[in-house]
Amino acid sequence: MEILFVSHKYPPATGGMEKQSFELINGMKHYAKVHALVYESKESRLKFFWKLNGRINRLCKAHPGISMIHFNDALIAACSLTHHGYRRLKRTMTVHGLDVVFPSFIYQRLILPRFNRFDLIIAVSQATRNACIQRNIQEDKVIVIQNGVDTLIKPKASRLEIDHLLHERYQLHSSGKHILVAMGRPVKRKGFSWFISKVMPALHQDFILLLIGPACGEADHDKRFQLLPGFLRNRLELFLGYPSDAAQICALLKDTSVNQRVKHLGKLPLQELTAIISAADAYVMPNIPIAGDMEGFGLVCLEAAMCGTRVFASRLEGITDAIHHGKNGFLVPPANASAWIETLNQLRNDTNSFNWTAEESIAFTRQTFSWQRMTERYLEAFRKLVNEKETTEAITIIKA
Repeated sequence: MEILFVSHKYPPATGGMEKQSFELINGMKHYAKVHALVYESKESRLKFFWKLNGRINRLCKAHPGISMIHFNDALIAACSLTHHGYRRLKRTMTVHGLDVVFPSFIYQRLILPRFNRFDLIIAVSQATRNACIQRNIQEDKVIVIQNGVDTLIKPKASRLEIDHLLHERYQLHSSGKHILVAMGRPVKRKGFSWFISKVMPALHQDFILLLIGPACGEADHDKRFQLLPGFLRNRLELFLGYPSDAAQICALLKDTSVNQRVKHLGKLPLQELTAIISAADAYVMPNIPIAGDMEGFGLVCLEAAMCGTRVFASRLEGITDAIHHGKNGFLVPPANASAWIETLNQLRNDTNSFNWTAEESIAFTRQTFSWQRMTERYLEAFRKLVNEKETTEAITIIKA
């Protein structure tokens, strides 16, 4: 089988979609002949999209064995709807969440229904699949293949070493404290400012929260962006991945009663990041419902679980595909401050009340999620699709 992968989410950019795209393309090379057209930041994104149709046709002409094209998110798949020259090939796509629920009338009414022209749509979670079906995408065309996680994560740092690091670099006294860690882009659905304002004040004073991700200064909006009408600004924030929660987080951190217990560490090297997460008492993912946005999966939860850290995450959207309650983490009602407060205070008062061990969590996550497992499931779906095409063509020839 010969496959062309097309993606505008790819390293050197970092993020869950970039990681999934990279692992899928490179993993598939072990099973099939692979070609890739990916955006690597060597030109403007607009130019990449503009020239995409011609580049696909040239590649297909140079490699006539290509039988399938896979678009790795709905945005680039939507762009391909205007293409011509390769309609004879099987076309598949992956959808991640926001690229399904994006709140645009034109996108929802005029573009999404046309995804039924694709031969197969792969959703990263059941929640994402449900969102597709709710928007009149044919149910029999949408399957679920969950993302994987790096199962070779091996943090090497003791709690004593992390306490020393936090004291020396961030002037944070964490010895004897219960460390909570949250990580990601400061967008509203992540619930960071909600957690800081609604949950942290009621937690025992022993708790401190470490935020890992873009620092407030890096996340500031252009002032001209703030002048846009609210409805337009909201859509642009979602479309461009703007840090919509950053201003609120920054405002909260200016309060001395908050910044004594909440520290923003900024972006960290991978080794340091995994070391801090592994030494923490818990990793929290307090997502809240946001209209027109959704968490398609919850890859960062799996990364924390592979570090051997207790994971507490909102029982919301695609997160429930990543975290299996009691096996590799614990699910908490979303936007329910009292439930979060009670759960985390219980963790402090009696860790044994949670039927969980780091070894069991790591083993479950490794067995259930891996990039190889994800790639093999894509391969199975692709082979089935190609075989269906060959069978149909054979029947057509016989009838003729």
